[in-house]
Amino acid sequence: MPARRPPARSSSASRIAIPQLDWRAPEPAPVVLVSGPEEVCAERAIAALRDYLRAEDPSLEVSDIRADDYVSGTLLGVTSPSLFGEPRLVRVSGVEKATDAFLTEALGYLEHPQDGATVILRHTGASVRGKKLLDAVRAGQGNGVEVPCPAVKRDGDRFDFASGEFRTAGKRIAPAALRALVSAFADDLTELAAACQQLIADVPGDITDQIVERYYGGRVETSAFTVADTAIAGRYGEALIALRHALASGADPVPLVAAVASKLRTMARVAGSRESTPSLAARLGMKDWQVDRARRDLSGWNETTLGMAIQATARADADVKGGSRDAVFALERMVTVIATRAPFGRSPH
Repeated sequence: MPARRPPARSSSASRIAIPQLDWRAPEPAPVVLVSGPEEVCAERAIAALRDYLRAEDPSLEVSDIRADDYVSGTLLGVTSPSLFGEPRLVRVSGVEKATDAFLTEALGYLEHPQDGATVILRHTGASVRGKKLLDAVRAGQGNGVEVPCPAVKRDGDRFDFASGEFRTAGKRIAPAALRALVSAFADDLTELAAACQQLIADVPGDITDQIVERYYGGRVETSAFTVADTAIAGRYGEALIALRHALASGADPVPLVAAVASKLRTMARVAGSRESTPSLAARLGMKDWQVDRARRDLSGWNETTLGMAIQATARADADVKGGSRDAVFALERMVTVIATRAPFGRSPH
């Protein structure tokens, strides 16, 4: 059985931050704080810790405690050594809603953690409840570690999440396929994670955009980014069809405009720069793939047409947020200006 080493501490441990571990690769410690709102990542981290400990010793005892419905004495009872000395894993949920009794006993436990026990404290950050306990853990009491699970909201974060799913599984996915997959599940990380795992389990070789289309074509076709991509590429007919398909599928006009605006802003930031992709990405706080994609999108555009597209999108944004009675017309006008690269009602030729 591999030996587990507790995190290194110093004489000033009470004043230093505890180790921060990636949720994809957590390691056990006497106390593990799994913090942050992203439940998908938290569940993965907690499951990985259980698997790690069970691989060390299959006799692992697993107990679950609800901090918001706590019975006094439970924590000490489930962490105390049993007759045969099996290792113990205690998963504590709802620390952001913990009772006074739990917080008092948990603070006491940090002073004298039980040998052979791993206590996982799950705090979503939804409230400041339990702050004293979190501060104590983070100050080094209990000789713990923290596994942050921040919210995954930005497109780049979702791209990194999905990319990590395939990288961890040792699977290759084409950049276009990855982007299509992320776009198809842009609103739900749980569904995105499930889609990644389905492709990993079902597809024996590399994952191409054709495979993503076959599995999730319906989702991809109605994606806001499909509307944006086809309009920016100048495929006017396809862009209008994609727009109408998206609206018929129940897509909200506001996110549709936001998707177009996001791509145009990225194009504007990248336009005219001759820096290398890595240096420009670093300067702008972007990913390399975002810079490369924006440069491809800029083909056929110039300063005048890009400015006109941005103005049309700003107008559509105001219209779909209440400035116009006809949101559909506002969207079609925006798509027309972008796809034809000409003022509305005027042919570019």
